[in-house]
Amino acid sequence: MKPVIRIRRANINDADVIGYHRAGMFRDMGQIPDHLFEAFKSRSIERVRELVASGEYVGWLASPAENPEMIVGGGGVHLRRVLPHPANEHAFAEGRHGLIINVFTEPEWRRQGVGELLMKEIIEWSKNEKLDRLVLHASEDGKRLYQRLGFVLTNEMKYVGNRKP
Repeated sequence: MKPVIRIRRANINDADVIGYHRAGMFRDMGQIPDHLFEAFKSRSIERVRELVASGEYVGWLASPAENPEMIVGGGGVHLRRVLPHPANEHAFAEGRHGLIINVFTEPEWRRQGVGELLMKEIIEWSKNEKLDRLVLHASEDGKRLYQRLGFVLTNEMKYVGNRKP
């Protein structure tokens, strides 16, 4: 039986756990080597504090219902203002985008629905906020979940200069 998980909004006092989740996510994907982990985590905590305080980052944290102090996962949205852009042939979008970031579940809590609950909360919030666009960069482990929730591959490209991608 899956444990009952509660989702709550993060606040500035949660910057330490959000920064840890961000560093852990990139370490798990092999993008942050062990020798950079602590420095990356510290820089992430600092930036999370700034972005939460400015309202540019909105986050959520997951905990077992019987132990609300234990954070077992999290995720957030980095809000971006962009120029207005075409929405469809009848309207244009105002330029409010959300980039989903920091989706992370503690290893012992994975495959128990934590990530899905977090993503559903983020999606519902973004609908209520009437964001023009909600995007994310998926790890291989997350792609199946994101596709099941309605995300699709796009034509986005990333500049890497003269090096090979």
